[in-house]
Amino acid sequence: MASVSMTVNGKPVKKDVEGRTLLVDFLRNDLRLTGTHTGCETSQCGACTIHVNGKSVKACAMFAQEADGAEVTTIEGMANPDGTLHKIQQAFHEHHGLQCGFCTPGMVMTAAALLKENPKPTKGEVQTYLEGNICRCTGYQNIVKAILAASGQDVSDMTAA
Repeated sequence: MASVSMTVNGKPVKKDVEGRTLLVDFLRNDLRLTGTHTGCETSQCGACTIHVNGKSVKACAMFAQEADGAEVTTIEGMANPDGTLHKIQQAFHEHHGLQCGFCTPGMVMTAAALLKENPKPTKGEVQTYLEGNICRCTGYQNIVKAILAASGQDVSDMTAA
């Protein structure tokens, strides 16, 4: 067992973990932050995407001990301080960028990382950035549309992105 300390969604956390504990399991099981989903467990699907020190990370590919001292943001930490949805979450809602919702937390976290790096991406740039995230329901059109809308771009004439 080893002690890990990190800040998760703005709150300090200190816990003992086994060396083999994945960050996704630490978040879900130890901290009860179940919005970060476990999908493939091989870093292929993106359902477990979170931010570690401001960078997009697949939490199933990182040990909890590797996040010692880090700032971690999960989907639960994306809402505005007043509890309203983050602009990306709101855009997913308004533009039907989700269906079953399983991939949605990872998509939102990936979209946030993209918009931080590139505030006004093109449709192609959004599509390329999402390559590490799999959705089995939506066909991606409305996810792309939602991300473009969250970037402040006019999507009113887009029937499908």
